[in-house]
Amino acid sequence: MGNREDLLAGAKRCLFEKGYGRTTARDIASAAGVSLAAIGYHFGSKEALLNSAMLEAVGEWGEAVETAVASAVDSSASPEERFVETWDGVRKTFVEYRGLWSAQYEAIAQIDHAPELKEALGGVQRMARLGLAAMFQGLKEVPDTEDELALGTFYQALLAGLAVQWLVAPEQAPSGRDFLRGLELASGRVLGAARAEVGP
Repeated sequence: MGNREDLLAGAKRCLFEKGYGRTTARDIASAAGVSLAAIGYHFGSKEALLNSAMLEAVGEWGEAVETAVASAVDSSASPEERFVETWDGVRKTFVEYRGLWSAQYEAIAQIDHAPELKEALGGVQRMARLGLAAMFQGLKEVPDTEDELALGTFYQALLAGLAVQWLVAPEQAPSGRDFLRGLELASGRVLGAARAEVGP
């Protein structure tokens, strides 16, 4: 690897081990085995490097979760079983990528003071939502429509909530079966009530 790749690898390691706010330029240079000047040369600033490393790590997590879901979900699974097994596959990736999720939430807490990071994370929202919509349906991709975005937004909200709960208390974080039960209850009470109001 060249210095740029070494810096990205070192920055990702620091994000996982020290977090977003506590990582210094010297930490990254030491982890990468390069000079401090290399950060400015290749990325312009420590923040730009950390932001690039964060996005690259998120992409790697995306690949890992696809692999985990592919191995967890039976190809003959019903929609309900796929929903449960997909969430259980996602949940398993949190062990390896705990540092990434911690760093993301730490970075989000500072996002109003980090416009570059805010722009970078905001820029991938649409793609992330469509990716989640596809994954939970067992598809390679889905069309960029309002329905698929709405579905992906729903899954993204559940994912963010699951990550927080897992970081705080892994043993209490919901399973795929818990999510399915909650979905059944919520949809029954919300949609059932709406149908009752409309009447026959």
